[in-house]
Amino acid sequence: MLVGVPKEIKVREYRVGLTPTSVRELVAHGHEVVVEHDAGAGIGMSDASYEAAGAVVVATAAEVFERAEMIVKVKEPQAEERSRLRPGQVLFTYLHLAPDPDQARDLLASGATCIAYETVTSPSGGLPLLAPMSEVAGRMAIQAGAYFLEKAHGGLGVLLGGVPGVDPAKVVVLGGGVVGTHAIHIALGMGADVWVLDRNVDVLRRLWVQFGRPLNTVFSTRDAIEKHVVEADLVVGGVLIPGAAAPKLVGRDLIGRMKPGSVVVDVAIDQGGCFETSHPTTHDEPTYVVDGVIHYCVANMPGGVPRTSAFALNNATLPYVLALADKGWRRALAEDPHLRAGLNVHRGQVTHEAVAAALGRPYVEPLAALTA
Repeated sequence: MLVGVPKEIKVREYRVGLTPTSVRELVAHGHEVVVEHDAGAGIGMSDASYEAAGAVVVATAAEVFERAEMIVKVKEPQAEERSRLRPGQVLFTYLHLAPDPDQARDLLASGATCIAYETVTSPSGGLPLLAPMSEVAGRMAIQAGAYFLEKAHGGLGVLLGGVPGVDPAKVVVLGGGVVGTHAIHIALGMGADVWVLDRNVDVLRRLWVQFGRPLNTVFSTRDAIEKHVVEADLVVGGVLIPGAAAPKLVGRDLIGRMKPGSVVVDVAIDQGGCFETSHPTTHDEPTYVVDGVIHYCVANMPGGVPRTSAFALNNATLPYVLALADKGWRRALAEDPHLRAGLNVHRGQVTHEAVAAALGRPYVEPLAALTA
């Protein structure tokens, strides 16, 4: 198979779909790889390093899209990239279609087969291609929150860990999944007073065992959310329903009751966000203020640490890229129900149930779509 890697063009997105190490593996399996000039520059990987791994470096994204049978990216294709997709071509990347009807419309019109990292599942029920970026984003959420709590950056002027004789900041984490677990890890390490809310008691038990008494665990109810969000200095939103829009856990009225200068970090913004007042921001302009509360809603947070993120992502995606290339996408999807769970769009049909429901479009069962 001929695999193509274009340079990412989303604002301040420096990650790359395949590292030279991954390219070398594909080439060793007998495949060809074309990489756009400077695609790896953001992670410190030169064109020469890709050529040494066996790739052909081309001058433009247009040439990558024209030649490749499968496109491997990181972020959802932007409008100009979507216009280059063609029937029968495979796109393997993050899509986050539920809150993005424009992207969905273009992908359906393209006739391409579009597989989303974020809905590929594992035998244990996890999301193996979302997990590494959730780990990064959860850790970054605390860094970002601590930064914007500083008075010079518009915040309340609170040191996350406090000092002897002065209380630490109260950090509230909504959701005890991968994002929440890693946010908790960093927040506790910085000495904050950390509270996690989740509706799954087994999740709370796991976190209790992992972190011990320094972590406060709370069963999530409307009353609990209201109580702890109002008291918080920093709130991290890390809830996820695979493929679907994130639930709005914190309404506008509750934001209005928070402390002026407090911070919310909405890691769920790729799926629409879990704060009613959230809208996507960029690394260039990461925050805005609503009712005195600083909102950090960067839609590609891990892009801020692209070297760490790109290698972590490739560790997870490479086995699936190899399966799609070695077996051919049709056989790979037919044989692996967990990879097939990543199929969101195929030849003009929506093939993920939660995505179809969020977009108000007809749902076609993926195996049925593949065998039609």
